[in-house]
Amino acid sequence: MANAMQEARQAWERWLSSEAVDADTRQKLQAMDDTEVLDSFYRDLAFGTGGLRGELGPGTNRMNLFTVGQATQGLANYLNQTLLPKCVAIAYDSRMGSAEFARRAASVLAANGIVAWIYPRLEPTPALSFAVRDLRCGAGICVTASHNPAKYNGYKVYGEDGCQITLEMAEAIGAEIAPIDPLYGVSAMDFDQGLASGMIRYIGEDTLDRFVAAVKAQAMPVEAETPLRVVYTPLNGTGLECVQRILKEIGVTDVHVVEEQRLPDGHFPTCPYPNPEIREALTLGLRDCAQYRPDLLLATDPDCDRVGIAVPEGDGYVLMTGNEVGVLLLDFICRVRQEAGTLPQHPVAVSTIVSTAMADGIAAHYGVELRRTLTGFKFIGEQIGLLEKAGEVERYIFGFEESYGYLSGSHVRDKDAVNASMLICQMARWYKHRGCTLYQAMQARYKKYGYYLNTLYSFAFEGAAGMEQMQGIMTRLRQTPPTELGAMAVERVEDYIQGVAGLPAADVLAFCLQGGCKVMIRPSGTEPKLKAYLFSRGDDAEQAAQTERRLHEGIAALLQA
Repeated sequence: MANAMQEARQAWERWLSSEAVDADTRQKLQAMDDTEVLDSFYRDLAFGTGGLRGELGPGTNRMNLFTVGQATQGLANYLNQTLLPKCVAIAYDSRMGSAEFARRAASVLAANGIVAWIYPRLEPTPALSFAVRDLRCGAGICVTASHNPAKYNGYKVYGEDGCQITLEMAEAIGAEIAPIDPLYGVSAMDFDQGLASGMIRYIGEDTLDRFVAAVKAQAMPVEAETPLRVVYTPLNGTGLECVQRILKEIGVTDVHVVEEQRLPDGHFPTCPYPNPEIREALTLGLRDCAQYRPDLLLATDPDCDRVGIAVPEGDGYVLMTGNEVGVLLLDFICRVRQEAGTLPQHPVAVSTIVSTAMADGIAAHYGVELRRTLTGFKFIGEQIGLLEKAGEVERYIFGFEESYGYLSGSHVRDKDAVNASMLICQMARWYKHRGCTLYQAMQARYKKYGYYLNTLYSFAFEGAAGMEQMQGIMTRLRQTPPTELGAMAVERVEDYIQGVAGLPAADVLAFCLQGGCKVMIRPSGTEPKLKAYLFSRGDDAEQAAQTERRLHEGIAALLQA
């Protein structure tokens, strides 16, 4: 750690004395204590399949104009060595610095002979995935930290297929980034000069129109006359324009928007953690539900690729999990398309290894092939691409992950909360027409397929010491795995780093327990956290909850030992 501190201080001093550093950044550097210096400079911000993600601020391990420029220079170098089209689509969300980072990326690309197509205003991540293919780009960039707290920002890179980049592409781009000096090794063009020269171009409204039309093409044939009342919050992010537009397209016009969260605001003043997976993010939406009594509360995250919902039950509203919405949508799509005669031969659905096992039962009921991928929607998008290459893309009907990501079409290759918001509203309307709420529909699925309880716990490990601690825990669990968890014997350990079920190697451990329960552990790819996925099953909710409590106690003790 002493060497790390010395190296970090040397890097800090270099930035502090650099002529490339502006006065505001220099002031922030001068205000750092030793802990902040270490955390900001002990490493370069890691680049992987999720691109970059980190806290805002000066330093090599922070999101700032210098690290964004460095990453973009690396991407430009990579593209210029390939046969890929020499143009890149760019989008950004409402976070602090997002617009500036997007303009910086465009300026760097332009200076390196690559045309930068940039949305003239903030737009959802799925609109970026669509634009990459619509404009026939060689890559895409979306400046966003998704649902992270306000102090974070990120930089996602997409391939020409509209998917987040593969491991191989990430490694190749990372190799180009590594030797670049973020202070002096980046070529950039003035943004306005880039516009004047045509090297930077605004993405036109026609592209966004085609995106919305492609989403609408995935609508289910359901009764449109049944009225539906919705409360919607974009959580101060990008979702308002596209979500409102698609709901109007399908005839859902009774939509109340949570006023305090209507407009983009990267400070997220009413929602410090703008993640629709957690109840705190929906507090104001639930407040408005008490007044408007809607059939549905929708909440999209800041870059509008995830959506969470709450539905009426009794006198109040209950939040539904990503797994619950995923299996409800899978069942709904299969049932409606089967009744309409539009379910393809040999249909394919895709989910992840950490998503609910209930999906297997539903898929089997409808004769659907369910494919499991590693965690990350890019792997679901990859499966769509494989079907497309085989000339069988029509077989794909739906993909979902437990972290509130859904997609029913091949128009994009990432999770799409615009598409999901439309489908969820259609599903709520379909069940309402039959005198049923989404909560009641879910209870019927539990009764038919068994009660599955899937919970996620995150254990944070901040800073340089935290990263070492996370790595140490994973090493310890591999060398000396537990023999029991929650008073249940560990029957089998699956180490995905060795490859499991033909999947690529991944830093994931699975402990398969007696009774069909399971615990899976992996380091987050975007945050300094270990994630523990608990899979419990019981004859009813109480039995599953009791099992889950035992598993949680066991895994907490294991990770904190």
